Amino acid sequence: MNIRLVLASGAALGAIAFSSPALAQDAPSDPVAEEEQPGGIVVTARRQSESLQDVPAAVTVFGAETLAKTGVQRADDFIQLTPGVTIVTGTAEAGDTQINIRGINGARDAESSVALVVDGILKTNTAQLNQNQGTLRQVEILKGPQGALYGRNAAAGAIVLQTLKPGNRLEGGMLVRAARDNTYLANGYISTPIGDNAGLVVSGNYSTTDGFFRNRFLGNSKTIDDQEVWGVDARFVADLGPNTELDLKARYADLTGASINYNTSFHLPNFAGVDPAFFEDVNTHPFGFYSNIRPTNDQTTFEASAKIEHQFESMTLTAWALYSDVDQSLTADGTSADFARFTFPGATPASVAASNACFASTAQLTGFPLNAPTFIGQTPIPFIFDPATGSTFGGFSPTTCDGTQYQTRSQSDISAEIRLASNGDGDVNWQVGAYYLHIDREVGVSLGADLGRGVIRRLYNAPDSDNPTTQLYNDAFKTDVYAVFASIDADLTDRFHVGFAGRYDIEDRRVRSLVPAVFDPFTGGPINPGQQVVNGAVQPLGPQSQTFRQFQPKLSLRYELTPDINLYGNWGIGFKSGGFNNQGSAAIVDQSFNQFIGTNVLIEDQYRKEVSNAFEAGIKGSLVDGAITFDLATYYTNVEDMQFFEFFVGGFGLLRVVSNIDEVELYGAELNLTAKILEGWTVFGSANVTESEIKANASRPVTVGNKSPHTADYTINLGTQIDLPINDTIDFVTRADYRITGPTWFHTLQDDPNPTLFSGLLPGSALALPAFVGDADYSVTQRDAFGIVDMRIGFESDRWSVIAYAENLFNEKYLNEVITAVEFGGSFISPGGLQRFGIELGYKF
Repeated sequence: MNIRLVLASGAALGAIAFSSPALAQDAPSDPVAEEEQPGGIVVTARRQSESLQDVPAAVTVFGAETLAKTGVQRADDFIQLTPGVTIVTGTAEAGDTQINIRGINGARDAESSVALVVDGILKTNTAQLNQNQGTLRQVEILKGPQGALYGRNAAAGAIVLQTLKPGNRLEGGMLVRAARDNTYLANGYISTPIGDNAGLVVSGNYSTTDGFFRNRFLGNSKTIDDQEVWGVDARFVADLGPNTELDLKARYADLTGASINYNTSFHLPNFAGVDPAFFEDVNTHPFGFYSNIRPTNDQTTFEASAKIEHQFESMTLTAWALYSDVDQSLTADGTSADFARFTFPGATPASVAASNACFASTAQLTGFPLNAPTFIGQTPIPFIFDPATGSTFGGFSPTTCDGTQYQTRSQSDISAEIRLASNGDGDVNWQVGAYYLHIDREVGVSLGADLGRGVIRRLYNAPDSDNPTTQLYNDAFKTDVYAVFASIDADLTDRFHVGFAGRYDIEDRRVRSLVPAVFDPFTGGPINPGQQVVNGAVQPLGPQSQTFRQFQPKLSLRYELTPDINLYGNWGIGFKSGGFNNQGSAAIVDQSFNQFIGTNVLIEDQYRKEVSNAFEAGIKGSLVDGAITFDLATYYTNVEDMQFFEFFVGGFGLLRVVSNIDEVELYGAELNLTAKILEGWTVFGSANVTESEIKANASRPVTVGNKSPHTADYTINLGTQIDLPINDTIDFVTRADYRITGPTWFHTLQDDPNPTLFSGLLPGSALALPAFVGDADYSVTQRDAFGIVDMRIGFESDRWSVIAYAENLFNEKYLNEVITAVEFGGSFISPGGLQRFGIELGYKF
C-alpha cells in the first residue's frame, strides 16, 4: 500500500471533520483522560489537585492517551498543539530554546520566561526546556504570570510535566520509529515494584537523524542539522511509613550534532542594482550551505533530585532538593569576512598567515556555486575596498576569510524548596514555603582566525597557534536566589471562589571576567574591547554585582454559573531577574556603531529586570453532558523592561547581548473548543489572536509603535481524532493536526530603515559612495504565515500499535527563526523542518 496515499486519505478525512459546524476541541481537554478520571481531568495548575474546569485560568492539558496519539516526545511537539504559544529551538545550538506565550518571549542568553516543573520540582536551566524528561504521563501548559505559584522565571507561564510513577505491578513498554534521512528513534521503560512499599522506573531514549540539509562545499556531507541524542532516566519511590513518601530521580543525557543552521540574507536596497540578492525577502531565500568548517554541538546533562512528602492529619509537608549540571559547546564558521578582519596583512605572523590562508581559499573557489550575493573575485579584499577584483562572502562562507567561532556554556546549580500545604479538603486551603537556588555558570565566546587547520576547542589560543584567538568574551556568573511564598484559596459561597498567592524573590548576581590581559594579534588592541590599555599594558576587567528584588502577587476569581460552566478572572505580576552581558559588550557597540556610523543603540553590560502586569478573564465549561467543552479567554499584559536578544556582527566579529525594551503592551483573545461527534470520533479547534505594541524603547527609539518581537499575530489549531474498534481487540486509529502560525517579526526594528557598517565604510572606501547607500530596509524580515499538517494513521490493541506518520505532510516551506543583525545589514535565517514520512511500532505489557 502506498504510504502517501494512506496519509493523504487520512488528511481528507480530517478535512471533512474540519468542516463540521461544531468544530471543537478544547485543546486543554483530553477526552480519554476524562473517561479515566471521574469528574473530568485532574490537574495541578495551582500546585494542588483539582478539576481542570475549576481552575480560574486558561490551561492546556495533554493526558497520557493524547500524548501517545499525537506522538509527542519533547516540548516542541506539544507546543505546536497549543494556541498562543510558539517555540524556537535548536537553530543555534541544542540548548537554545525560546518559548513565546501570548507575546512574552524568553530572550536568548537571558533566563527563560517559562518555568519548567517536572514531578513537582522546578528545573533551573533553560537548556532543559526541550529535552526528553522521561516517560511522560501528563503535560499542563499554564499561560500568564505563574511566579506566585510556580516560582522563578514563570513570567509568561509554566510547563508542568508528570512522568510515570512506579506502581504495585510490573509493566513496561517500548516505541521505535524509522523515517527518511536515516531518522530513527527508540524509547523504552520498565516499572517494577520492589518489595511491598517501593518501586522503580527506568527509561531510556535514543534518536538520530542525518537532518534535512547538506553541506554542498564539504561533499554534500550530513553536517547541517544532523543530531544524535541518548538519555537514561530512573525514578525510585518508596513509602517510608504510612504517611511518608520518598521520591528519588536521576537523569543523564548526551547530545552530539551540528550547530548554527543558518544562511545570511541581506537587506540593502541600494545594492540591489548590482545584484537583487542584496535586497531579499527572508521568506524567498533559497537555502544553500557551503561552510568550510564542520559545525559541531555537544551537550551533556546530569541531574539528580530527592523529594520527601509527609502527610499530617490536615496538612502535607513537601521538601525537595535538585542538583543539575549542563555543559554545552559549539564550533562553527565565522561571520565577519566582508569587513576585512582577516584580509589585510598585519604586523604579526598570525595576521599574515590568516591573510595568506584567506587568499588561497578564495582563489580555489573561483567558479564554485555560492549563495547569492556571495561572489569570489580575483582577490579576497571585500568589494567595497576593491570594486574591480574584490569579493563578498556573507557569513559561514567556504573561505577562511570569515574566521571561526567557539562557544561554551556550562552551568551547575543546586536548589531546594520546602512547602507546607493544607490537604485541600476544606472550604479554605493554603500553602506556605521557601526556596533557595545557587547557580555557577561560565559563558565563553571566542573568535579565531581560520588558517585552514580547523578549530581548536579552547577559548584562548596564542597568536602562534593553528587557530589564534582574535576576540574573546569569557565570564563566570554566580547567582543566589532566596524566595518565600504563600497562597490561600477560599470558597466564599457555594459558587464564588477566591484565591490569592504571593512570592517575594531576591536574586543576588555577580560576574567576573576570565579574559586574559593580552593583545589581539590582528588589531593590536585588547582581545576584549571592554579592556583598556594603560602604560602599554592591557588592564583586566573588574567584577560586578547587583541584587534584583520583586514581589509577585496573583489574585484569582471563579464563579459557577452552573455546575458545568465557570466564569473566571485573574491578575498577576510576572518577574524575570536582570543580569549581566559578557563584559565589554557595551564598549564594542559604542565604538563600532554609535561612534563609527552615528547610530544611537543603547546596550549595557548589565540589563534590567523584566516585570509584567497581566489580566485574564474568561468562561469555560461543558455542554451536552460533556460532549462539547469550551474555554474563551481574553487577556491584557503590560511589560516593563522586556528582555530582548540582540545580535551584532562587524569587523570585530560577533556579539550576543540582552537589551531591554522599556514598555510593551500586549492584549488578545483565545478560544478552545472540542466536540465528540460520535463515540470514538472527536474534532477540536483553537485560535489565538495577540496584538502587541512597543510603547517605549530607549535602546532603539525608532521602534516605538512596532510589534513585540517573536510574537505571532495569531495561531490556529484544527484537528480530528478517530479511534474505532475493528474487532474485540484491535482499533483503527487516526489523527490529523493542522497548525497555522501567523506573521511574525523577530526584531524590534521592522518597517524601519537603519544605517549599517556599510554606511560608515562606503564614503572612505574605493567606491566612495554616500553613506545612505549603505542603509538597510528591514521591511522584508517578517516571517510569513505558514501552516503545517501532521498525520498519524494505523492500528492498535491493548498491547501493540503500528502507526504510519507524516510530519509536514504537504512539505510547507517556512522559516524557523530570523535573527536580524541590524548594523550588519542583514539577517541570519534558519529553515523549518521539511516533509518526513515514517513508521512507528509500539509494544507495552
